[in-house]
Amino acid sequence: QVQLVESGGGLVQAGGSLRLSCAASGRTFSIYNMGWFRQAPGKEREFVAVITGSVGSTYYADSVKGRFTISRDNAKNTVYLQMNSLKPEDTAVYFCAAGLSRGSLHASYAYAYWGQGTQVTVSS
Repeated sequence: QVQLVESGGGLVQAGGSLRLSCAASGRTFSIYNMGWFRQAPGKEREFVAVITGSVGSTYYADSVKGRFTISRDNAKNTVYLQMNSLKPEDTAVYFCAAGLSRGSLHASYAYAYWGQGTQVTVSS
């Protein structure tokens, strides 16, 4: 069982930055793929970024590539999402997720554990 708690959301102006954190429970954090997803009002949840377990490879949605950076600190059982050059269309609830799937890392079904989410609002 893995419990995830996100933090770091808030209100920011367009062009600004935020860093989200996701703290995980459990002793085997390092083996989990850790993903960030987001859901805007009236829209489906969408993939943002993932960092794989063990190797630490990273993958991003095209919409955030070059602006967002995902990283992890296995000693602290924490994954981060640094968000720069934020746009109003980045406004959403951001969710952290953990899973062990070897494929489909952009898909929600690849993740067994989810946090409660943190709100990010970008004003124009």
